[in-house]
Amino acid sequence: MKIARMFLLLAAGALVPGMVFGQANPLWTQKKVKNYLPHMRVPEVQELLQRTDMVIIPVASLEQHGRHLPIGTDYYNGLGRALLVAQRTDVLVAPVLFLGNAPYHMAFEGSMTLPPELIQEVYFQAAKSLVRHGFRRFLILNSHGGNTIISRYIVDRINHETPGLAVELGEAAAPFMRPSRRAAGRVFDRHGGVGETSNALYMVPDLVDMASARTVPLAMPEHMRRMLEAWKQGDETAMMLFRVEGFKPEETGKHTSPKETSSVGVWSERDLSEASAELGREEVDNFVEGAVRFIERWKELRPIIR
Repeated sequence: MKIARMFLLLAAGALVPGMVFGQANPLWTQKKVKNYLPHMRVPEVQELLQRTDMVIIPVASLEQHGRHLPIGTDYYNGLGRALLVAQRTDVLVAPVLFLGNAPYHMAFEGSMTLPPELIQEVYFQAAKSLVRHGFRRFLILNSHGGNTIISRYIVDRINHETPGLAVELGEAAAPFMRPSRRAAGRVFDRHGGVGETSNALYMVPDLVDMASARTVPLAMPEHMRRMLEAWKQGDETAMMLFRVEGFKPEETGKHTSPKETSSVGVWSERDLSEASAELGREEVDNFVEGAVRFIERWKELRPIIR
C-alpha cells in the first residue's frame, strides 16, 4: 500500500473488515495502524497503558502550499512522522485538530485558521482527557511554523497545570539527529519549497502535482531583501529580524503576507525540480530516528508514571 493511501483516510471512522457485512465502503483503503488512537478499541488502549504512558500529539494546519502541494501538507507531515515513530517504540498517537494558526494564508482559497487562544485551549483540554485515563507524558509535535509559540504554551500548561509532563518533540529530538543534507551555501527555502515538497513526495506522493510546481520571484520589501542577503553572508541576526516581519497577515501592514510576496504562495528561491522523494525520506528518517532515541532515553531516565 502506498504511503499516501495510508494517510488519506486516517481521519475516517473505525476499521470495518472488508467482507463482514457484504460490500465495504469503496473509498475505504486504510489498514489498521498500530498505536493510532482513532483506529483503536478501548481494550487496546487499556493494554497499551500497561506498556507506556506516552502520547504524541501532532499540532498541524490546513493552509495553501503553492499550486503543487495539498492544503493538508502540514497535517499529513506531522501525523505521518508521529505514526512512523509509534511503529518503533510504544507511544500513543492522538491527533486533535486539522486546523492551526495561519491567518497570513487566508488570501488563498481553502486555507483555514483558528485563533491561538482557542487552539491551545483545545489541545490542553485534550491532554487533560488523556491524563484522566493514565497517560502522563506528552510529546507535542508541531508541524507548522505558525504554531511554534502555541505548541510551547501547550507544553507549559501541561507541565504547570496537570500531573502530566510535556516536551516539544521537534526540539527534544534535535540533539539526536544528524545534520540534514542541504543545498550548498545558504539558499532561502521556506514554505512550499524544496524541503516541504520533498517531504510530501515521500509521505503523500499521490497528492503532489509536480507539473504545477513553480517558484516566482519574491516581491518582498527592500529592507527585507537586504536582511535576506545579509543572512546569506552568515548574519544570524538578520534572519532573526527577517522572521519578525516575514510571513505576516496583510492587515498588519508589513506587506510580507504570502499573497503580497508570492503570486503562487511559495516562499523559496530554489528550483522546485530539485525536490525528490529521496530527500524527503532522508529528512523524515532522520527525524524519526532522533525522536525514537529521545523517547527511549526518557524512558530510561523516568520509568512509567503511575
